[in-house]
Amino acid sequence: MNARLSLTLSAILLTCGAAAPAAAQQAAMTFFMTSEGPGKGADLGGLAGADAHCQKLATSAGAGAKTWRAYLSTQGAGAVNARDRIGKGPWVNAKGATVAKDVADLHGSNNLTKQTALSEKGDVINGRGDTPNRHDVLTGSQADGTAFPPDKDMTCKNWTSGTEGAAMVGHSDRTGLDTNPPSLSWNSSHPSRGPGGGCTQSDLKSTGGDGLMYCFASN
Repeated sequence: MNARLSLTLSAILLTCGAAAPAAAQQAAMTFFMTSEGPGKGADLGGLAGADAHCQKLATSAGAGAKTWRAYLSTQGAGAVNARDRIGKGPWVNAKGATVAKDVADLHGSNNLTKQTALSEKGDVINGRGDTPNRHDVLTGSQADGTAFPPDKDMTCKNWTSGTEGAAMVGHSDRTGLDTNPPSLSWNSSHPSRGPGGGCTQSDLKSTGGDGLMYCFASN
């Protein structure tokens, strides 16, 4: 009996020991890709709603003490650049790997790949070749992280439309139909489209997305 008890206690201690470093890394993370979207397509409730979703998921992972911002641009009057709202970096994922040192690095030779663009839970997000493909990430941004001109909707009406419009998405796995730069872009690959108007949840899923976002700790 004593031997069995000893083995049981050892197993518990090993499990706790493995869980503690993982929890500490998640608490220290400053970047993640959302494991899920709000569920209303590209209607995120504007920037405030998107930020609140990032904050909610970060809190669930033990990193809620930081201020989280969604990597999203808006268009038109008072346009916002995604790159200007995410802080200065550096940013590390839930496993402690650095994805970018600063804003310039993020929009240059960053370390964003399928293996590093992890969810708040530390999970790899499905990419091209997986079922279902979820690599389309909502950004509404040009490759340099700035907003598009207002002449063509690239933000699903500034993240308030779950029906008509279009949203620029990036590929979290840096993979597409070919090897042209847009196909390999993490933040500016192609606009959403679909029979529902371009911004519905089913539209986003039809081209390999799920209404997911990048979230960065801004402080």
